[in-house]
Amino acid sequence: MADSPRTDPDVDLRQPGDRVELRARPATTLVVIAGGGVLGTLARFGAQTALPHRPTGFPWATFGVNVLGCLLIGVLMVLLTRVWVGRPLLRPFLGVGVLGGFTTFSAYVLDVEQAVRAGVPATALAYLTGTVLAALGAVWAGETVTGWLLDRAGVGRVAG
Repeated sequence: MADSPRTDPDVDLRQPGDRVELRARPATTLVVIAGGGVLGTLARFGAQTALPHRPTGFPWATFGVNVLGCLLIGVLMVLLTRVWVGRPLLRPFLGVGVLGGFTTFSAYVLDVEQAVRAGVPATALAYLTGTVLAALGAVWAGETVTGWLLDRAGVGRVAG
């Protein structure tokens, strides 16, 4: 897909339903992503400042923002496909910008490496595996619970 602009790795621009982000001009989309990224990054910075950790401690702030971000992306994807359909800047702003800036893979890996160097490999392993399992569970829970709530409320049902 080198010939198509992409702002989200799970968007397949060959699919008509995934092309909604192209309705906005590329410069507008990039500004929206950047603005969302600033907000997400500031929120993560606030969490990491509020809950600092030592290299030998469990990095609760990074763990928390990554799991919460996964929960929120699960919720967001359901809302975008069932409720907020046809809003081309919402996914780039919230998904790519805010949640992309909020969550952090690099800090996660750095925390694992620092724990290993600090001599607490059990903490590093618990954090490494716990984050992946909790993040996957959070995405699933966000999608499942949001879909269930929308079904119960009769909102955004897909015909068929």
